[in-house]
Amino acid sequence: MARDEVRTVAKSLYEVGEIPPIGEVPAQMHAQLIRPDRYGEPEKAFQDEVIDTPDVGPQEALVLVMAAGVNFNNVWAARGIPVDVTKTQARWGEPTDFHIGGSDASGIVYAVGEGVTNAKVGDRVTVHAGQWDPDDPQVLAGEDPGLADSFRVWGYDTAWGSFAQFCKVQAHQLMPKAPHLSWEEAAAPTLTGATAYRMLHGWPPNVVNEGDVVLVWGGAGGLGSLATELVAAAGAKAVTVVSSDEKGEYTKKLGAVGYINRKEYDHWGIPPHWKDSEAWAKWFSGAKAFGKAIWEQAGERKSPAIVFEHPGEETIPTSIFVADRGGMVVICAGTTGYSATVDLRFLWNLQKRFQGSHLFNDEQALAFNQLVIDGKIDPALGHVYRFDEVGLVHQLMGDGKLPEGNMSVLVSASEPGQKDLP
Repeated sequence: MARDEVRTVAKSLYEVGEIPPIGEVPAQMHAQLIRPDRYGEPEKAFQDEVIDTPDVGPQEALVLVMAAGVNFNNVWAARGIPVDVTKTQARWGEPTDFHIGGSDASGIVYAVGEGVTNAKVGDRVTVHAGQWDPDDPQVLAGEDPGLADSFRVWGYDTAWGSFAQFCKVQAHQLMPKAPHLSWEEAAAPTLTGATAYRMLHGWPPNVVNEGDVVLVWGGAGGLGSLATELVAAAGAKAVTVVSSDEKGEYTKKLGAVGYINRKEYDHWGIPPHWKDSEAWAKWFSGAKAFGKAIWEQAGERKSPAIVFEHPGEETIPTSIFVADRGGMVVICAGTTGYSATVDLRFLWNLQKRFQGSHLFNDEQALAFNQLVIDGKIDPALGHVYRFDEVGLVHQLMGDGKLPEGNMSVLVSASEPGQKDLP
């Protein structure tokens, strides 16, 4: 509903941690903003400012954010690379002078627009990050919205993310909050978990099956930790790649059958040209040793049916090499770089698949959320930060200094551990 349809409020602005009566929307709100004139390191790019609370239109909802999840996409947003997100927002008629990041949230519905039937004021919800134009011809034709031309990532491609007291979303993004989880636990896993769900279940016939070996890069991080849990939940064998034995043991607690410490190998990066036979042979020897380590950790001479990729440039050559005949390397990011060399001999001769994957659709997000509600997936929450630490947590993430698991920021929740209103 528009603001003039909301009953009169006693205060025009609440401090962070104060909770307005349910359904009363103040005129202004606190938000951690990124502005183009301060693109750079996240710790300085994010700043708390007071702005007008957005109105909601048809098929939209306004959510009081209790806690927000943290993802690498807003490290990129803060730095203004690889794209200026405010220019992306302009495509959807949204503000171009600021960006509110945050692509995961848990909270309470405070207002709904015309035509919303799947949620009402007062609902306790989590929010997934997939947005698209409901009138997009591809969506209307029943095609996967994740492949629609209008598909976008809420809180990255759009302005009104979860690092604010209120966030504006499309109503289809709303999902029931798992009652047994705290606000910060509920906010942590959806973007990474549902992204991992699509990567592992969304590309038939290369989907995870019972008994498969799956290689999970960055298994102790936010994305990799939930991928590891999903592989285990499917009855498959997750072998994780980590940077320390401590992180490897953490992934075993999540269900991995074994792990590989990548620091024990030195063949990473774009390999030498195949015409440089001596240098290429050295790289090949390292890749073979890595492949053998996968067999050892899996407990059988079986190569990965799926390689779960996101580092990109440093690891793609190895991932393509170690994937099983007819297997798939599926990738959703490029945290080490975007230029990757693929030795086509391994790709075509063994009929492997190299598949890009981006976010998820409603069906996949709801399927992942149901696993969380059913207690089959733990959010793998690593640490909780305060609202005034939004810039700090993104700085730590960008510098590779975060602890294991997924991260959350408390917004309207006053302290960790709360599962509903105090």
